[in-house]
Amino acid sequence: MQPVLDAFYSQLPAGSSALLDLGCGAGEPVAKGFVERGWDVTGVDFSASMLALAARYVPAMRTILADMREVAFATGQFDAVTAIYSLFHVPCAEHPALFARIHDWLRPGGHLLFTYATVDYTGAEHFDGWKPFLGQRLYYSHTTPAALREQLQAARLRPESLTLRDIGGERFLWVTATRD
Repeated sequence: MQPVLDAFYSQLPAGSSALLDLGCGAGEPVAKGFVERGWDVTGVDFSASMLALAARYVPAMRTILADMREVAFATGQFDAVTAIYSLFHVPCAEHPALFARIHDWLRPGGHLLFTYATVDYTGAEHFDGWKPFLGQRLYYSHTTPAALREQLQAARLRPESLTLRDIGGERFLWVTATRD
């Protein structure tokens, strides 16, 4: 994953310093990598256990216990937003509203990086249901990459890259977009 994060970081405008990590989990590697580069990082997760781990692994990160669909931030507060292995656990019918909120949270020229499930992971072009993962049932939801691109554009986020990547034995779509 590090090459993807390094490539994303290299695209960010000089002087950028505020990251919002949605579904931050334990804070590694995304939040930790940005903190190590001197960024002010805010992590949002709905799991108190994960945020307890984040407090231990990335103590400089500000954490918020909340659902990413319900948390509120000021307009233009962040230079970048990430949602790694988290967005596809939100019903895809709610993605357009979340993308619109992300647009508002980003400063003009701000960047978004997230992972997205596809037919390669779920076996279906459109998926809204439960799959086994490490002995647990997890909720996944996605539409097609073409529909995803349209959702981003409707939220006034310019899709830059939608790239299928095999990382850690799993294949997901890695997406970058920019707020104009």
